[in-house]
Amino acid sequence: CLYLEFCIVRIGYFGKILKNQLPEKYHNLKALKKRGCAVNLNYDTASVFLYLCAMSKIIFLEETDSTNTCLQKMIAAGDDLPNATTLWVRSQSAGRGQRGNSWESSPGKNLTFSMLMYPGQMDVSRQFVVSEAVAVAIAEVLRDSMPGHDITVKWPNDIYAGNKKIAGILIENSLSDRRIARTVAGIGVNVNQQLFLSDAPNPVSMRQLLGSDTPLEPLLQRFVEAVEENFRNLDSPRLHERYMAMLWRGNGFHPYADAADGSCFNARIAAVEPSGHIVLEKDNGTECRFAFKEVVALL
Repeated sequence: CLYLEFCIVRIGYFGKILKNQLPEKYHNLKALKKRGCAVNLNYDTASVFLYLCAMSKIIFLEETDSTNTCLQKMIAAGDDLPNATTLWVRSQSAGRGQRGNSWESSPGKNLTFSMLMYPGQMDVSRQFVVSEAVAVAIAEVLRDSMPGHDITVKWPNDIYAGNKKIAGILIENSLSDRRIARTVAGIGVNVNQQLFLSDAPNPVSMRQLLGSDTPLEPLLQRFVEAVEENFRNLDSPRLHERYMAMLWRGNGFHPYADAADGSCFNARIAAVEPSGHIVLEKDNGTECRFAFKEVVALL
């Protein structure tokens, strides 16, 4: 996305950018219908980009391939982006999920965004705390926004409404000397989409469950604030407790399949370790430890 001739940065709900606040050679402003201003920027101008980030930390693009990829390119180009810089895109052509999975999102209907966070040089052994912080933030905002609906976190960090996936998270940590230097968290939330065309097994949206559209910008702001708040409290034991309390199928025995040999068994969640491994206790009392994609929860 760094090599687009133009990008559009839209600051509406989050505050207006006035024409006289930027050097004239960098802007060509025109009013949006109901949201602040639009700024057409030649992407050679990193200083303008940083100016906008400093004011709002939320950047809107009409289209990019992947918000995580785009944000990583900005970082690689040397942009000194502040904590909680958020890249929000109307349409992404190659949205990514965990382990190379794709993410379906109808343009303009959902929230697809990535956040840059600095977790305070956390030790690499605690990487999963970052995933917990983002997952709990997204799930709690959705729970507050959808009273009466069962919003949970499916290990490791999918967000479920009942038995259907309403949001997904992709965490990419950059490491330095066994420390997490920075985190890029890609987040996709199914908000106003009514029809899903991919072969994803169980997607659902807020629109399908609530019966009406949800405004995107206020919801995005709530997600951003919740993630920021959790990152301020990464060392609190309450974060892991909240994560465990929100786990999908967190109580009782449920069917699973071992991905290595396809064997099926009933088990309950005994623990989720700081490494992110899940410990399942089978109905015969034995415990098994799995990494992501080594075990499948059967619907």
